[in-house]
Amino acid sequence: MELYKLTAHELHDKLVNKEISSVELTNACFARIDEVEDQVKAYVTLDREGALAQAAKVDAKIAAGEAIAPLAGVPGAIKDNISTKGLRTTCSSKMLDNFIPIFDAHVIKNLRADETIFLGKTNLDEFAMGSTTEHSFYGPSHNPWDLSRVPGGSSGGSAAAIAACEAIWTLGSDTGGSIRQPASFNGCVGIKPTYGRVSRYGCVAFASSLDQIGPITKDVTDAAIVLNTICGNDKMDSTSLDVAVPDFTKALVSDVKGLKIGLPKEYFGEGIDAKVKEQIQMAIKKYEELGAEIVEVSLPHTEYAVITYYIIAPAEASANLARFDGVRYGYRNAEAVSAPEMTTLSRTEGFGAEVRRRIMLGNYVLSTGYYDAYYKKAMQVRTLIRKDFEEAFKQCDVLLTPTSPVTAYPIDGKMDPLAIYMLDVTTIPVNMAGLPGISIPCGFADGLPVGMQIIGKPLDEETVLRAAYTFEQATEFHKAIAPLGGNK
Repeated sequence: MELYKLTAHELHDKLVNKEISSVELTNACFARIDEVEDQVKAYVTLDREGALAQAAKVDAKIAAGEAIAPLAGVPGAIKDNISTKGLRTTCSSKMLDNFIPIFDAHVIKNLRADETIFLGKTNLDEFAMGSTTEHSFYGPSHNPWDLSRVPGGSSGGSAAAIAACEAIWTLGSDTGGSIRQPASFNGCVGIKPTYGRVSRYGCVAFASSLDQIGPITKDVTDAAIVLNTICGNDKMDSTSLDVAVPDFTKALVSDVKGLKIGLPKEYFGEGIDAKVKEQIQMAIKKYEELGAEIVEVSLPHTEYAVITYYIIAPAEASANLARFDGVRYGYRNAEAVSAPEMTTLSRTEGFGAEVRRRIMLGNYVLSTGYYDAYYKKAMQVRTLIRKDFEEAFKQCDVLLTPTSPVTAYPIDGKMDPLAIYMLDVTTIPVNMAGLPGISIPCGFADGLPVGMQIIGKPLDEETVLRAAYTFEQATEFHKAIAPLGGNK
């Protein structure tokens, strides 16, 4: 039995029934990593010793007849911009190449409390700035469905690890689609919770008003299980919502009869690959067969979403990344002869080209004489985008869109600019409005996975999960295993 192909909930049952041990499972995952990691390059750091030590503790607890949490003893992996005490956290940047945190992120504390196992830290676009995982100091990750293609980003390593069966579950972060888009490209399930539902404490900040941590998993049930563990109020995060956390697994009911699903017309326009659109339309028909009601809605300010995002996100990034100055921690140039020169050289050498570009853009839009013209105006447009969603949700319970208008494209490939624009359009508005959104597999185009996005009302992850679970149970797409094909 290839244990690494099973879901977290299947493995939990086997652990509880003593059919397998956590040490056996963890060794199986590392054996799989040893087999395919040189092709996929999903990881930045592995922690064999720590993982096996934790697995032995869980086995001892099971042997003693004690109850265990749903994720106890089940190996997962963490995006390398989430702080793990004593385990290197690099953000895939030269700036933090040797950084070992002295504290855990809030989500990591929760996972440790449930005695889960961390195999290691996964690759990403540097400081989560990108959508391909090509902008990593450690080199690009590869898509297990076709190794010549990108896994998406910025959580590309986390998604590729799931698709290649190098982890049972993973965590990513989502600022403009960085969980959902790579989940789509890799045929995985990825959910971005409502802004504030999951603490950002310990997630190295990119754009603080947009960032959100969430799971990438093999199926919707596992996504709900991980959400149960990582959600909750945190006094260390001022944006963390003090609201009750439901048991998300109770939302996993295969029933959408009477559910109103809205189709935003702006998300089905020019720029969407015909084969992707065909798969989405087939998914819509499946929902109709299952008893859902389909309605067309409009999000009229969608055309301004990307423009607004690329003002707000770099502005916040420029402020957040100011802390990396070569003085307190991180990379420091050793040749400088003055403090100003040391800071300048450290930042120039420590940051990659994409990060430097976004910092400069952010500084520009925040500068005197431009703040009102750009940043202030962008915040006003953001309010209009959020109001669009509020109006749309008066007509429906959830929204359905493509997660990405295209399938995974070649590494170093050239894409049509309109397609790139649409790629952002489908995911960015959800972050701008702080809404929950999930990507689930809904088909294939030329042998590559196609993802469908379901967007919900604020704090209504339960309806999103129910809609996703119902489709998943009526189809077989989530059971497909990536072939590790193509060329390296």
